[in-house]
Amino acid sequence: MRLIVSAFVVLLVACSEQSPPTELGNNLAASEQSVIAAETARLNSWLDEQFAEQLNFSPEFKTQLGDKTDYDRLDDYSEAGMDRQLAWLRSSVASMQSDFDYERLTEDGKLSYDMWAYSLRRDEQAVPYRKHGYIFGRGGPHAAIPNFLINYHKVESAEDMQAYLSRLAEIDRVFAELLQWANSASQAGIRQPGFAYDFAIAEIGRVTAGVPFNNNDSSPNSPLWTDIQDKIKTLLESNLIDARQAQNFTAEAQQILSTEVQQAYQEVLAWLEADKPEATELPRGVWALPDGENYYNHQLALMTTVDLTADEIHAIGLSEVARIRGEMESIKDSVGFEGSLQDFFVFIREDPQFYFENTDEDRQAYLELNNEYLDGITAKLPEYFGRLPKAGLEIRRVEAFREQAGAAQHYAAGTPDGSRPGVFYSHMSDMGTLPIYQVEDVLYHEGIPGHHMQIAIQQELSGVPVFRTQYFTTSYVEGWGLYAEWLAKDMGAFADPYSDFGRLGGEMWRAIRLVVDTGIHAKQWTEEQAVQYFLENSAIPQAAIRSEIQRYFTSPGQATAYKIGMMKFQQLRAAAELALDDEFDIRAFHDVVLGAGALPLPLLESRVERWISEMTNSIN
Repeated sequence: MRLIVSAFVVLLVACSEQSPPTELGNNLAASEQSVIAAETARLNSWLDEQFAEQLNFSPEFKTQLGDKTDYDRLDDYSEAGMDRQLAWLRSSVASMQSDFDYERLTEDGKLSYDMWAYSLRRDEQAVPYRKHGYIFGRGGPHAAIPNFLINYHKVESAEDMQAYLSRLAEIDRVFAELLQWANSASQAGIRQPGFAYDFAIAEIGRVTAGVPFNNNDSSPNSPLWTDIQDKIKTLLESNLIDARQAQNFTAEAQQILSTEVQQAYQEVLAWLEADKPEATELPRGVWALPDGENYYNHQLALMTTVDLTADEIHAIGLSEVARIRGEMESIKDSVGFEGSLQDFFVFIREDPQFYFENTDEDRQAYLELNNEYLDGITAKLPEYFGRLPKAGLEIRRVEAFREQAGAAQHYAAGTPDGSRPGVFYSHMSDMGTLPIYQVEDVLYHEGIPGHHMQIAIQQELSGVPVFRTQYFTTSYVEGWGLYAEWLAKDMGAFADPYSDFGRLGGEMWRAIRLVVDTGIHAKQWTEEQAVQYFLENSAIPQAAIRSEIQRYFTSPGQATAYKIGMMKFQQLRAAAELALDDEFDIRAFHDVVLGAGALPLPLLESRVERWISEMTNSIN
């Protein structure tokens, strides 16, 4: 391609004596644009081929995308498997760098090129810390794989059911591979806090409780057994299988679960119980792990995608906490509360008027309130966004086998084709951890205009390489979610002052995370220090705070991405408003920041700066 381009340019120069200067310039510009368009189209096509090839490393991700190829397999979690993936990506990026001319790409083509190269740098930088990730902790594969099978593996035919059973039969292989990682990490002195062992042991207990793991007549069905029976029943009722096939599927499932799956869980459970006594009695940050300081610095860079030290992030957190406290004081005064802000925190945290009861009726009322707010904010979207998501959103209670009191509500993406909607999940076993004044705030973060809107729009992008529709960076995704909370107030939400206090509480929550996460992992804070700092600056219920703090201990750096990302979105919007003045269009701005996928923050900043420059030139 480069030789053809060069020859074409030489031909144009040779004809210059016969061409008027203006015509030459126009022809040259047109030919150059044609070359750039062609090179970009070639790159896009190549990247689509590469992404399709890369997906072969993860049958589970294929399933999440709605692709039923390799539907009978789980992923390869071995070290050799990880090495193969990395070697493939190295080869892919090397091919891209040798086969494509970066300077002859459109700006969007350069963005795709940069993102593909960035994914390799990110994976390369993680290699020294492969053993530092805690595997069998809260929400680990012992809970994640059943969740995957129940919620993602759709059964619409006899073949799909057989694939489900094949995946069940792979659980022992997957757990054996992961136990090798866990053992290797433990021998290297890398262990999660003791409470994380307890979480995993309890989760395993819930997954394996009941039939067919325990055939006591009084035992309920286990979650997997319930799911299997439901899916077989649906096939039978739809006449997609006959009674004999249903009987055979049921017998095979029972045999797999009661033998190899049960044995695999028993081996993980035995390892957790044997290794737990070696963990420290009181949780410590990753500073206590081998090479812990470098690991934490790596995690901060990975999660934020910007170059900030732990000390700098800690200082930003302290500053933001002080600012938000001032805004909270204003709301406290506006509702006529007499007392200190700390007194107001206690009032908000403990007064029964702010909580639903622990009854099925009140849990349903909580879901209905969420849906009411969802309808209201959805009606406002066209005023703030040009591009709107097509995929639907559902609000559900977390399944019993993975539900934990006080655990964070969360979003699970749907499929790109919309066949499976996005889902906003809520842990509802203890309604005392779900304040009414935070309903709006959490909904706007997890649902609309937050995660669901951003991820659905990204998955529905056209005209870009497919990998960009599935490319995620934590600071972008979580930064957008927190920005969405702030944006919702512009959209007319939070009319009730207590709900507005909940909004500030959500932002305070993320500001505190900057302080607490760095405090735990870089400044050697104890769990109690972290809890007390949270209590002093937030109205969040103590049970939720303790659950949050434990999450920070086991996911170093992740909690810092939210506020750092939000502030970047705010800074970029402020820069655009200043530069464009009356010509600033909030819908166009949002389409720009949502229209390229979940970029690393420096690439997002460059994209917005180019847009501002283009808009400024068109105005002038």
